Amino acid sequence: MPDEPEDKDVFRSAVADARPIAQDRLPPFRRKPRPVPTQRLQDNSAVLRDSLSDDYEPADLETGEELLFARPGLQQRAWRKFRRGEFVVQAELDLHGKTVIVARGLVHDFLRQARAEGKRCVRIIHGKGHSSAGKLPVLKGKVNSWLRQKDEVLAFASARPHHGGTGAVYVLLKRPG
Repeated sequence: MPDEPEDKDVFRSAVADARPIAQDRLPPFRRKPRPVPTQRLQDNSAVLRDSLSDDYEPADLETGEELLFARPGLQQRAWRKFRRGEFVVQAELDLHGKTVIVARGLVHDFLRQARAEGKRCVRIIHGKGHSSAGKLPVLKGKVNSWLRQKDEVLAFASARPHHGGTGAVYVLLKRPG
């Protein structure tokens, strides 16, 4: 039924005195939702999942402070056991407080003697540099360089935390021959 003209007139006369009410309300404040860091959540989930799997090995994690070196041909199983600290350390050299010149001679003599005695796994403690100028590990970098130059060195890796961590290095020597 279409609106009849008299209905419109009746309505208009009924609301003739009506005045619009002033609106003083604001729309409700709604905080925007925080962005969801989906990639970080996925990465964290993957790390957790990997750390709970059977393939996870804490010794395989690198923090950037470790010394790691292996000559080509070293078996993967031996390398992994070596990095885990599963080889018996047969001799040890502590370089704390030594100068670079003195330390170089000590490392050379130590490796020569250890190999002559048939030792396969030794540990060299180079320190973390806490008492050196600038608190930087001077001997650590030098030991890294020296060991790479020695043909008798098959591999080396930073020690496990209970053996000095990144302040010491395991060294795997070739068999004498």
